[in-house]
Amino acid sequence: MLPRKDKFDLPAGVIYLDGNSLGPLPKGALARAETVITEQWGQQLIRAWNSAGWMDLPVKVGDRLAPLIGAPKGSVATGDTLSIKVYQALAAALKMRPERKVILSDSGNFPSDLYMAQGLIETIGGDLSLKTPAPEAVLDAIDETVAVVMLTHVDYRTGRLHDMHAITKAAHRAGAVMVWDLAHSAGAMALDLAGCGAEFAVGCTYKYLNGGPGAPAFIYARPDLIQAVEPALAGWMGHDAPFAMDPDYRPARDAERLRVGTPPIVQLSILDAALDVWEGVDLQALRAASMRLSDLFIAEVERRCPALILASPRDANQRGSQVSFAFEHGYAAVQALIDLGVIGDFRAPNIMRFGFTPLFLDDDDIRQAAALIERVTRDELWRDAKYQTRSRVT
Repeated sequence: MLPRKDKFDLPAGVIYLDGNSLGPLPKGALARAETVITEQWGQQLIRAWNSAGWMDLPVKVGDRLAPLIGAPKGSVATGDTLSIKVYQALAAALKMRPERKVILSDSGNFPSDLYMAQGLIETIGGDLSLKTPAPEAVLDAIDETVAVVMLTHVDYRTGRLHDMHAITKAAHRAGAVMVWDLAHSAGAMALDLAGCGAEFAVGCTYKYLNGGPGAPAFIYARPDLIQAVEPALAGWMGHDAPFAMDPDYRPARDAERLRVGTPPIVQLSILDAALDVWEGVDLQALRAASMRLSDLFIAEVERRCPALILASPRDANQRGSQVSFAFEHGYAAVQALIDLGVIGDFRAPNIMRFGFTPLFLDDDDIRQAAALIERVTRDELWRDAKYQTRSRVT
């Protein structure tokens, strides 16, 4: 049943519409962290790698994440950051198509993904290039010159949703490798990586999956090709036998070859506890609730706030679990709104962004939030001088 507000420690009086940026604290996460720090690390010391199951935790968490992204067990590796996982997936994909020289993304992709592609191109050299057509032009840009299609499933600014199956099919028809970034869709909707046939997918766990700030990323590799994947970052945790201390790299025989460094045990343990919230959740029902809540939000905001212009697709089937409005004074308006107890965020140049997580939001939350947005814009609360200076994090 949704919502599951009782499973989260949310501040009283706050309507949280920013779970698409950082999920709230799940109940049980703090207790798990205390256990890991005081009982396991504190009392068992280095023995905890064996006695507390630390060494097996990355695999355990990967297997718990797998059904949330439509992947089989054993195909998801956890650890490191999303940027590192993007780099790994891109590098491995390029090695699979050495005769091709184009990485295809889109102009709306998250900057870090594009930076990773640019850095990889500079590292490898040669005549590799990155092409970034408009999101709606991606399908037409996929041709026989493309080695890798790398896209973020849900646009971080507008919430625009790429058609995963159609684009993956087009990439394969052209002979390209498909890499999906699921940062804004894992935990927001049902996904079917196995069914669409994509070679790789990556994602973070601190947004809709509520793993906490700095929570480890994940990478998926299609099981039938894992033996052919050549890791660009050959870390010792990706070795087939790390503690053999072999001077020559021998990759693990499954997705674990895509691990790099020592796993962040405290963060992985918190994520493991956070995943308890998902037990028994029907992802199709979650998606339906998200679409209904976001449709309600659009209707309420447009009725109350004529100065705000919808920047997301109007059709819920064409957007993820977020809604964005353009407003000239968006940054200041978001800060004023936060002071009234509604937390959203801002993305340059003028986007007020709001996420919808049916695990802890209901219709009353949406109506109350829209009423407060109306107050901020109608009464021009955003004009207050304290809202005019931008913080480092917007």
